[in-house]
Amino acid sequence: MTALDLAGPVAVVGTGTMGQGIAQVALVAGHPVRLYDTAPGRARAAAEEIGARLDRLVEKDRLTGAERDAARARLRPAESLAELADSGLVLEAVLERLDVKQQLLRELEDIVSDDCLLATNTSSLSVTAIGGALRNPGRFVGLHFFNPAPLLPLVEVVSGFATDVTSATRAYELARAWGKTPVACADTPGFIVNRIARPFYAEAFAVYEAQAADPATIDAVLRESGGFRMGAFELTDLIGQDVNESVTRSVWEAFFQDVRFTPSLAQRRLVESGRHGRKTGHGWYDYGDQGERPEPHTAEKVQPPAYVVAEGDLGPASELLALIREAGIQVREDEEDHGTRLVLPSGGQLALADGQTAVEFRDVVYFDLALDYRRATRIALSHSQDTQTQTLAEATGLFQALGKDVSVIGDVPGLIVARTVARIVDLAHDAVAKGVATEEDIDTAMRQGVSYPLGPFEWSRRLGRSWAYDVLDDLHMRDPSGRYAPSLALYRHAYASEKREGTP
Repeated sequence: MTALDLAGPVAVVGTGTMGQGIAQVALVAGHPVRLYDTAPGRARAAAEEIGARLDRLVEKDRLTGAERDAARARLRPAESLAELADSGLVLEAVLERLDVKQQLLRELEDIVSDDCLLATNTSSLSVTAIGGALRNPGRFVGLHFFNPAPLLPLVEVVSGFATDVTSATRAYELARAWGKTPVACADTPGFIVNRIARPFYAEAFAVYEAQAADPATIDAVLRESGGFRMGAFELTDLIGQDVNESVTRSVWEAFFQDVRFTPSLAQRRLVESGRHGRKTGHGWYDYGDQGERPEPHTAEKVQPPAYVVAEGDLGPASELLALIREAGIQVREDEEDHGTRLVLPSGGQLALADGQTAVEFRDVVYFDLALDYRRATRIALSHSQDTQTQTLAEATGLFQALGKDVSVIGDVPGLIVARTVARIVDLAHDAVAKGVATEEDIDTAMRQGVSYPLGPFEWSRRLGRSWAYDVLDDLHMRDPSGRYAPSLALYRHAYASEKREGTP
């Protein structure tokens, strides 16, 4: 039997949003589908809801009427687990409780045939632990779909400690045959996406907790400079603060309270107050009838400097030099200096965020990382009380002359985008080094699972091999808690690059 040649129907146990979505995916792919739920009548109601979704696909010309009718004929609610005995695959999407899932799987193992593939859609529990209740855990695998399952392409295929390679391969090929984009990963807390995405939320919350910027400004910088589809605050409001915080806490606890995954106290208070986001009408933002979305902080228009002096090529921000010239501002190059900064007419310096703070220097303004400086519509700047007013004005006017809105935030190391990207890159390198997944699968997962503009390794190649390490090393010196300590994998990556370039 091949991965695509299931011995019988696909059975989905649990008919909530995820269960229905997965059932719809299997139906449209041509499989007979059985639905089961412990709540009386729930499976039948779910079948009707899926039928209504199929009707809408016909209305949108995504299915023909004949295809819909055939899919409906393949869908059957089950009144008992015994009706799933002939299944080729049983996928559970029930309550996220280990004891509940284990009990269900023990019952299923006594019902289905020996060659039936068993799977879980868990997003927060250990696949190994769930499968530990089975007599034959080798045929058990994680198939983590993303919500809404019919629309989002990514499926994380998770191998537990005891999962057979053949079972994982069958599950992977089946997901691909269903039109999904599968990625293979080991059973680690958070799998790929929920593990590597933690800094996107954590660093935004940390900047907020440091009172360096408000949620609207942080979100705007992440979108308009970082290229992310949504900012961390608006995204967690959409997900649900209780759900997002629960995942963060689960990953943190599963990693034995590793400081790199520490939950946010500010988010905890939000959850405790019942402000869970859009679904409750209030989260970081107010979604009530009278609620108004706050505007990001944007600096008033000021005059640009007449010229800048470039000391070095600005590294990842080298594209700015061409933009400055195109804006009609003279760029004078200091060929004697090998730094990576701009000197303004005031004598102050403008430097790319590097994990240091402005207060450490006499007169400096830091600017944030951008995905694409030409296309970015906003840039964040930071300064200290020792920065001259004229230096900040010239830095602000310079970016405004390039067509950017400017958000001036507090003096936090790494600003917003730079610290976030550096930590994402670090966790990705660490995951590969520990055998969680390949570089290619991690990049695919982060682009398709959470719509990142680049995968972590794509970012790493664009920014330079040692960029993330250098930023985190500077951050770690200023916050020695371990939160920003670069991983050994990232250190090796950066050091190998230096050795090839002849560094002793």
